[in-house]
This record gives sequence, structure tokens and C-alpha cells, in this order.
Amino acid sequence: MAYMRRLQSLLCLSLFLVGATSIALEEGDTVPDFDIASIYADKPNIKLSELEGKTLYIDFWASWCAPCVLSLPLYNEMHHKYKDQGLEVIAVNVDNPIEDGLDFLLDTPLDFLIPQDPEGDISELFGVIGMPSSYLISPDGTVKMVHMGFRNGDMQTIEEEVVKVLGGD
Repeated sequence: MAYMRRLQSLLCLSLFLVGATSIALEEGDTVPDFDIASIYADKPNIKLSELEGKTLYIDFWASWCAPCVLSLPLYNEMHHKYKDQGLEVIAVNVDNPIEDGLDFLLDTPLDFLIPQDPEGDISELFGVIGMPSSYLISPDGTVKMVHMGFRNGDMQTIEEEVVKVLGGD
């Protein structure tokens, strides 16, 4: 069973990488507007235009991605720590079927916005090429940091960059 799960993860990652666009958002780029459905059926769509003026930390994740599973609870802590200063964390779930992401969230409740991107449209818009991929966006819509992957120790660097963009350095 574990072998099949690992094989499925590798297959999904391979398909995701093959389908990813070669034009990725980089530091200094402006984030294109998007309107994306929440993973929760009873929540409204998430629109970039409605988040104007906030500092955004946008993370692309999947339930099968071990570094994603490690990072999300830490992003939840960061969300609580800085939300009153204008930080909005958005964790875009790319699971297909979305039920995989919903099952994960039953065990790991998160308090920030969680849109769904099962077809990869928003991932393609950002040029995501691996999991997890995160983008720190300033209140004017400029990409300030792109972070690929997640390892122990990354959180300190991420938080330092968030504080800079929030104007706290």
C-alpha cells in the first residue's frame, strides 16, 4: 500500500512538472488577477482584487507532498502572528480529486484561505513547477520572494521576509 501511494505521488508530481508552464513568476513581477473557488463549498471564491492592499503569502500544496504537510501548520502559526499587521496566507490546494485535500484538512485544520486548483489553472498562471511553491506578494501586487520546497529551518527565512514586506524591519 505504501509503495502504491509513493508511486501515485511520483506519477502526480511527474505529470504536474510536465504540464507546468516555463514562464514562472519571479521577484519583481506583478501577480496577475485571479478568481478561484474555495476548497470549502460553503465559502466564497477568493479574488486577488479583493485582497488589494494586503501582504500575501501564497503557497501551492498537495496532501501527498511531505514538505507541504510539514509547512502548513507553521504557515498557520505565521498567519495568526501577523494577520493583524496585514498578512493574508493563501494555501492553494492542487489535489485532484479535491477530496484528498479535504481529508487532510480534517486532521490539520487551518485558519487561512484555502482555494482549490485541481485542474492547475492558477498553478499555471504562477508558473509553479514543484511542490510546495510559495510567493510573498507586497500590498501593491509585486512578487517579493519565491520559495521552492520546504525544509526544517526555512520558516525563519520566510518570516524574516514577511516582516520586511510588512514594514517591520
